[in-house]
Order: sequence, then C-alpha cells, then structure tokens
Amino acid sequence: MPRGPLIACPHCDTLHVRLDPGVRGRAECRCCGTELYRRGWLSLAQWVALGWTCLVVFAIAQWFPIVRLSIQGLDLSLTYWQALRLCWDRGYYGVSLMTGLAGFWFPLLQIALTLWVMQAIAARRPPPDLGRVLRLLGRLAPWSMATVLILAILVSVVKVASLARLQVEPGMLGFLALCFLLTGLGRWDAHALWRQAEDAGLVPVSGAQGRGRVCDACGCVQPHPASGHCLRCGADMGHARHGSVAQVWALVLAAAIFYIPANALPIMEVRTALGRSDHTILGGVIELWRYGSWDLAVIVFVASVLVPVTKLFALAFLLLRDRPMGARVQRQRTRLYEVVEFIGQWSMLDVFVVVLMAGMANFPGLSQISAGPAALNFGAVVVLTMVAAMRYDPRRGWDVLRDTWLAKEPHGH
Repeated sequence: MPRGPLIACPHCDTLHVRLDPGVRGRAECRCCGTELYRRGWLSLAQWVALGWTCLVVFAIAQWFPIVRLSIQGLDLSLTYWQALRLCWDRGYYGVSLMTGLAGFWFPLLQIALTLWVMQAIAARRPPPDLGRVLRLLGRLAPWSMATVLILAILVSVVKVASLARLQVEPGMLGFLALCFLLTGLGRWDAHALWRQAEDAGLVPVSGAQGRGRVCDACGCVQPHPASGHCLRCGADMGHARHGSVAQVWALVLAAAIFYIPANALPIMEVRTALGRSDHTILGGVIELWRYGSWDLAVIVFVASVLVPVTKLFALAFLLLRDRPMGARVQRQRTRLYEVVEFIGQWSMLDVFVVVLMAGMANFPGLSQISAGPAALNFGAVVVLTMVAAMRYDPRRGWDVLRDTWLAKEPHGH
C-alpha cells in the first residue's frame, strides 16, 4: 500500500507517492523532471484573503481609467472596457470579443472560481458540483491573459506618449498590482485545489481504491471505471488515451496559414491630420526602437514574432520526431513541450495593444487608430497554436518508450 496519496506526472504518467516537500519546497517527476507540485509559505486562510484582495484590485483596475490623455485642448480618459466597446462599435467584433474574453471575463471567472473553492475547502463544506466547477476552472486557466494585457498596457502607453500628454490614473496602478497578485493566485490551479481538498479529507484520496487509469481533469489515480467516468470528479474517461496526431497537424498547418496574412497585412491603421499610415507587426517593433524603448521593442518582437514561430516549429518537430530514442532524448522533448505550453498566450500581446491604442488615440480630426486585418489573423494564430499544444499528448512518447523497454526484457521475468 502507498504511504500517501498517489500523483501521476501529467507529462509522462509516472506514479509517485505525494509527500510534503516542506515550506517553499517543490516536487519533481523522477522520470521526466516535470514539476509536480510546490508548497508556499502562506496558509489557506491567508490565500483566501489574497484571493479577495485580487478580486478587489481587479475591480479597481477595470472600473477606473487607465490613463488620461490631453492633446490640443482635448481630454480623454480610458478604461479597458471602453477600449473594448470602441473596438466593437467600429465593427471589429472578432478582435473585441477575443480580447474581452481573454482580458476581462476569463480572468474574472478564474479569480471568482478559485476564491469560491478555496473558501469552501477552508470551511470544510465542498459544493456538490465541485467536480464541474474545477473542470471549468481547468479549462479557463490557459485562456486567462490578464498578465499579457498588463504588458500590453505598458507598450501602448509608451507608443501613445509621443502623441499626447499622458497622466497615469488609478486603473493603471490597479493593473500593475494585479500582475503580482494573479501570479501568486495562479499557483492554485484545478489540480492544486483537488490536492488541498484531498488533504482536508473532503474528497476521495487518489490511489486509495487502486490504480489503472488517471483522470486528466482531477489527477485521481483509480481502477478502470466501469461507468467510463471518473470516480472522484465525474469527468468522462471514455476518450482515447492519447490525442489525435492528425488533429494536431491540422491545427499547426492552419496556424501557419493564418500567420502569413498576420505579418503581411497591417495590424493597425493610423489616421492623423497629416494623412493615413498602416503599421505591420514588425513596423511596430521598429517604431518602439526609434522611440528609444529598445527594451519594449525586444519584448514585442519576442512575443509577437519569435514566440509564434517557435511554437509552430517546436510542435512540428515534436510531431515529426516521435520515435523513442531513449530516456534522455524524451526528457528533452518534454522540456520543449513545456516551453511551448509556457509561452502559448504571450503572442496575444499585439492584439491587446491594437485594442488599447485604438482607445487611447481616439481624437477625431487629430488622430485615430483602428484595428487592421492582421489583428484577427494574428489572434487566430494564437488560438490555434494553443489548442494544438493542448491536443498534443507528451505521454505518447513515454508510453512507446516503456513498451520498448518491456519488449527488451527477458521472457519469464
């Protein structure tokens, strides 16, 4: 019998006994090196307080203006919601919807659901639909891009500073504080909350009823369920063990096709009293460099040019080089997949910048900025590459490698 709850590595499926790593400690998979979990120094009650703080700061950041701009006697103050509304009113429905979900609704739901579940665990009264709530939280987390939005605000402020006199408002300070708070709260993903509920004795312990399958939704190790659903969270476990390679290839190729117009077409159209000009993604990087903001120029170049290309080539490499070549090579492939997962959402930076610039430079007759046709194409690249990374299953290579090891073992042993 195991000495504690079992936990399966999400990238190679190696089973481990979950032990306490100590304050500020972390546990890694002994097979592929993936971080399994970590422990902070705050108590659950303190995390609940931090969650409420995060919710209040989120409200401040979204309710109050981010900046106030003045140009030739005209004043303009802007909230993020006003920028979204302006983009929608001009007919850029896809861009407005995409940035509204990723920058407002998904982060709000992530904070609210995390806080609700933490409070329920702290009160030892888990809701009857805990499994459904945490499955929703797990699906929302990758698409919650408030930290990317915060960086986009800084880039937009630098760009618009040459057009108008700028004054920082409470919304900007709220977004900066939100960046740090969300980074901390983001450690409480769905699996971390399941482990906390497990330790509190509120849900069945992983591995206590046997082993044979692992639920992707809650991480529970269990025997093969007769009903086809997880014994703990109720998630469907009747799907195939690995994702479809054909689906991943289709998503990667679709993203590569959208990437061409995303770079060739203008992502932003600028109208001033002197005329009209179009700006591509690379044009925006060059503009930041000329303004002397070389650091932001490098960040935008990495997020908007280097990251999408890296994701496309990395996923194609992982799909092409799927033959087992030993544990060391498989670990390297797992590390590459983790990089693709980590950088996935940062490509959304330029799409956020377009929406914010359109709101900040809205001075009819003097300056107006509109989203160009590349904005929606670039957003499609971000979505498609993220879905492709989610569909790709790094456990496939480890399973093939294990089958190879078993085939080499002498018969009868």
